[in-house]
Amino acid sequence: MPAELILDISGIDLKARPFGRGDIASYNPHRGALALLDAVVWHDETLDHGVAFLAVRPDAFWTSGHIPGHPIMPGVLLVEAGAQLASYMYYKRSKQTWFAGFTRIESAAFRGLVTPGNDLYILCRCIKYSLKHFVSDVQGILLGPDGAPQVVFDANITGMAFPKVGAVERTPLIETTLSAPQPSRV
Repeated sequence: MPAELILDISGIDLKARPFGRGDIASYNPHRGALALLDAVVWHDETLDHGVAFLAVRPDAFWTSGHIPGHPIMPGVLLVEAGAQLASYMYYKRSKQTWFAGFTRIESAAFRGLVTPGNDLYILCRCIKYSLKHFVSDVQGILLGPDGAPQVVFDANITGMAFPKVGAVERTPLIETTLSAPQPSRV
């Protein structure tokens, strides 16, 4: 049975890129190869719902080793991409600089393959939020040739604030210094 989308995306312009890597980096501490989101496409005013974009690149660090000759994006990285969108929304909402860590994955299901050349969209729906912790449903989708979304993974994730860790680096990146990937046409 196909999974239902956790969010109605019919009115969202999935080609929009209002928040790029630099914007994401001003909230999320992830850098280098583990900064998995290329853009936040949309979020509502309350930061309860959001959509992010990742162009799955042929030169991603995992492609040479995760099934040589037939690279498949590891499920743990799919869930991590979802956690990064949930974190972005948490940090943007809470305006905190302390570290919030990923503490639980529940009900994860992998329903399709994500390979280099795919445009992966991450959906996030906040279930619970406080300054100390958040719970979100996350989902990854690929768009079929007809534009219909295909769910490739979904999970429920929990994050928790660790104020004693202290503030983490969030130096905004300068967008022009990045070779931002363009959406593929696969």
